[in-house]
Amino acid sequence: MLVMRPAQLSDLADVQRLAADSPVGVTSLPDDAGRLSDKIQASEASFAAEVSFNGEESYFFVLEDSSSGQLVGCSAIVASAGYSEPFYSFRNETFVHASRSLSIHNKIHVLSLCHDLTGNSLLTSFYVKPELVDSVFAELNSRGRLLFMAGQPERFADAVVVEIVGYSDEQGDSPFWDAVGRNFFDMNYTEAERLCGLKSRTFLAELMPHYPIYVPLLPDTAQEAMGQVHPRAQITFDILMREGFETDHYIDIFDGGPTLHARTSGIRSIAQSRMVPVRIGEPSKGGRQYLVSNGQLQDFRAIVAELDWVPGKPVTLSAEAAEALGVGEGASVRLVAV
Repeated sequence: MLVMRPAQLSDLADVQRLAADSPVGVTSLPDDAGRLSDKIQASEASFAAEVSFNGEESYFFVLEDSSSGQLVGCSAIVASAGYSEPFYSFRNETFVHASRSLSIHNKIHVLSLCHDLTGNSLLTSFYVKPELVDSVFAELNSRGRLLFMAGQPERFADAVVVEIVGYSDEQGDSPFWDAVGRNFFDMNYTEAERLCGLKSRTFLAELMPHYPIYVPLLPDTAQEAMGQVHPRAQITFDILMREGFETDHYIDIFDGGPTLHARTSGIRSIAQSRMVPVRIGEPSKGGRQYLVSNGQLQDFRAIVAELDWVPGKPVTLSAEAAEALGVGEGASVRLVAV
């Protein structure tokens, strides 16, 4: 059984193996033992902290195969984007240029560097092994953290954002970076993202142009790459769009990938999930698949289970599922349909 749980420092070696295989552009998952160790320790401290509002906390989850103990995925939440450093994005805008004497009225697409999204909660660090990409466990790895948010609303902001990795070719070159960022740094896209993962995005963002960029002046390849999703990030994009996230307003400052945004209360897994009392027994066959979490904090667990649940009634969990979640008869779990 695959179980989602908080990461522990003992997971470090496995987490680094996952990070090494993640796409270029996932700077929140660097292939560096020191940075990953810091990330896990910060997460452990966040789970242990008493919190009444969203601050500097971050929560890092892993997806574990309980039969082998191997990790097959990971994901994270940052309680407040930009809490310790500015959270930069390019905002899509339209400028109007007009000449009354020539009867010309032009609308021009521009990109403006901003930190409008600072303070929103941020979903980061998604990775799942390739063989699970098209399975329900990719949903668990992404949406399980939303069930955690539903159970701990005081820890998170009223809105959530997600930066989706943008397009780069098989050689690791990004048309958007080559047209914009590379003019200000003597390095390619892969090296820029590697430095961001090891250090910080801020030191690069501070050297990016702070005046609006007129999109029609960019090469066609760069314009076409704006808002495009890297093939290996498509699963993340698709899951979150089904959750009610929206795009079009902001893009990533390095690769031009879309930045998704949603009101927390409107996210499907949060709005539609329900707390349900548990019975231990043998679930009926022919049910549908649900994501199920135990609603706890440091001992948070989430799984996928096939359930024949009727709204308003208790849910019957197998002994194996109840053990994986750490719940007993009469406890409550949070569930939402896959």
